[in-house]
Amino acid sequence: MLVSEVIAMRTGSEPATARSPLRMRLWLSLWGMAWALFGLVAFALNGRPGWAAACAVVLLLAVVDLGVITYRMRQGPHYQPGRGVPPYEPDHGDGRPRRPKRGADGGRPGGGGTGPFSGRP
Repeated sequence: MLVSEVIAMRTGSEPATARSPLRMRLWLSLWGMAWALFGLVAFALNGRPGWAAACAVVLLLAVVDLGVITYRMRQGPHYQPGRGVPPYEPDHGDGRPRRPKRGADGGRPGGGGTGPFSGRP
């Protein structure tokens, strides 16, 4: 491999720093609610209780999803950053993001340190 090649590496924090397109989910949820309500009414009026029940289940799922979406949107940009806020390391309880501890080896994994877990006396 050439030194000039750049490979995108995973950081391991993607699930914690992932962003959800909440506005798109909001509109898709509203669209799904409208069609499910239309299907529920149409199938109920035409005497198709099975299909009406299926539309009612889809309507219920869309309403629950809409509730989750509005809850997350009201949490603000700290929990759901927008386009102008870059991803950040998540909070680990003490108010500061966790960083790798730097030792005598400069923070490189598996090298330089001494202690009970380093493999060196």
